[in-house]
Parts: sequence; structure tokens; C-alpha cells
Amino acid sequence: MTMEDFRQEFLADHPDFDNHEQVVFRRLPEFGVDVIIAIHNTVLGPALGGARLWKYPTKAAALTDVLRLSSGMTCKNALAGLEFGGGKAVVIADPQRDKSPALLRAFARTVNDLEGRYISGEDVGLTPPDMDILAEVTPYVRGGTKGPAGDPSPFTALGVFEGMKEARRFKFDDERIAGLTVSIQGLGNVGWRVAEMLHEAGAKLVVSDIRGDRVKEAETAFGATAVDPEKSHRVEADIYAPCALGAIINDETVDEIAAPIVAGSANNQLAASYHGQLLAERDILFAPDYVLNAGGVICLARQDETGPEIESRVRSIARTLRKIFETAARENLPTSMVAGQMARSRLKHRAG
Repeated sequence: MTMEDFRQEFLADHPDFDNHEQVVFRRLPEFGVDVIIAIHNTVLGPALGGARLWKYPTKAAALTDVLRLSSGMTCKNALAGLEFGGGKAVVIADPQRDKSPALLRAFARTVNDLEGRYISGEDVGLTPPDMDILAEVTPYVRGGTKGPAGDPSPFTALGVFEGMKEARRFKFDDERIAGLTVSIQGLGNVGWRVAEMLHEAGAKLVVSDIRGDRVKEAETAFGATAVDPEKSHRVEADIYAPCALGAIINDETVDEIAAPIVAGSANNQLAASYHGQLLAERDILFAPDYVLNAGGVICLARQDETGPEIESRVRSIARTLRKIFETAARENLPTSMVAGQMARSRLKHRAG
């Protein structure tokens, strides 16, 4: 048995392996760092998805993350109408201690070895200037500071904000944000921008983040109320917005969510598919994360267009959500299931 056969057999038994086309494991010995690139599906085109540089507790946790994220990118790109498949990369390293231009160039060489089957962008732990460094080594990268669109995070935040309004309109026939209470869990680049937009629209913010200084900034900038991150889902809010890492809606939290709407930028918010059904049974409207947070990948995919053109495409996320909400209500299905069905339908149509 070859090493590749062994890897495929090992992966086939992994609970998050979803017929991925290719999973690449690469050791960067000069840095003591491991890289995993997962290409889930290329029916629509080369796999486009960000790279995450993060200090995972174990390699197993990193593998789980990259498998889930890459399959989510397939659905995200399909429902955004993009001509790209789904993929993702993780660099298992501490962004505060290990990240360096040399490490980024080594990762870029790994991307380049795939000869365009995977195209990288930024994700957690990476920034637009980091993408500039990758672009020195490989053409298979999107984003950076030199493109006309620039930083994709404002477009991700815009899609989340527009999706929140659409969720409010569908559930309460009122898309106004002024006066609402929104609990935002995570104040990274996207979460912070979502907070800015909500504050400007007149919302009251309850915020949480593992970085205390970031929370204090939000208290000063937005008049926000701070809460422990582990309690943010319990806040009596109009909208709960998970904007940090995934699997936040799980067996422990699903019955504790106190808001009638869940709409945030975090990837893979459902720890398991049945959690979408449990939210529906509680009459909580869930905006599927890979629909809501597609603004960033739309920006990367359309980076040759102008900012206003990209913004127009991002605003169309609300129309996709409306179709999902209406179909879910009509067929009495969870919104998460309907979104998955719509994505698979486009893939099937293209493949067949």
C-alpha cells in the first residue's frame, strides 16, 4: 500500500470526509510546521478558499477543520453563483509567534505545487499583506493589497449585515435594525465591521471576544455591553451573531440560544447537521453561514471588478437567503438543509 493509498483509507473513515477529491499533507521541516490543503470539489472550477494560519491544539483538530471548511466552501461558491469549486488550507502554527515571510513563502510553494487546482486567499491568522507575499511565489492566490477590491472583510461584513436585515424582514416583516439588540460573538476583522454597521444603524450591541482589549475598544466605540464569550448565545437579544470559530451551535448550546434569529459570519456554525433541525424546532431562524458570509469569496472571485460592482453582487446574498427561507417555510424543512440541497442541485446540474 502506498502512502497515498494509506491516507485515502484513513480519510475515508473520518466523520468529516465528504468524498473530497484530494487532501494534501505537507511538512515544512525548516519551520516545524504542518500544512493541510483539502480540495473538496472542482466541478464548478478550481477550488477557491482561504488559508487559515492557526495554533490548533492537535493535528486531528486541524484536519477536522480543513475538511469541514473545504466542503463548506463548495456550497458557498455554488450558492454565490461563482465558477469556482471548494477548497481550504490550514497552516498549523501560532500567528503571533511563528508567522514570517519565509513561512508564508514556503506555504505558497505548497500551493504552487498543486498547479492551480487550489487557489488561496486570506482567512483567520492571515492578512491582505500576507497575500502579497504569497503572490511573490505563486499566481494561485487572490486578495492582497494591490487588487482593486483590496481587503475582502468589508464585503463579508456587508453580506452579513444585509442578511440580518433579510432575516428580520422574513421573520417579523420588518427589516429595521434601529433599536434591536444584537449579541456579537467575536470581534475579528469581520465581527468588528459588522458591529460598526449595526452601531451606525442604531442597534444596541452586546459583544464578546477572547481578547479583552478588543472588547474594551467596542465598549468605548459603540457603547457596547460586554459579556463572557461562553454566554453570548444566552443573551436575550433580537439577533445572535456568531462571528468567531465554528461548531458554536452544538449539543450544549442549541437549547440555550435566546435570540429568534441566528445570523453571523463564522464558518461551520452547526457542530452537526441535526442542530439545524433542532433550531427549526425551536422556531429560531438560522441564516446558513456559508450563504451569509460569502461576501469575502465573492470579492476574491471578482477581484478584477470595481468595488461598487462587487458590492452589488454581495447585496444579492439577501435574495438567495430569501429563497432559502421561503422554501424552508413552504416545505417545513430546516434552512440549513434547504441551502445544502440548493448547492448540490447546482453541482449536479453542472456535472450532468
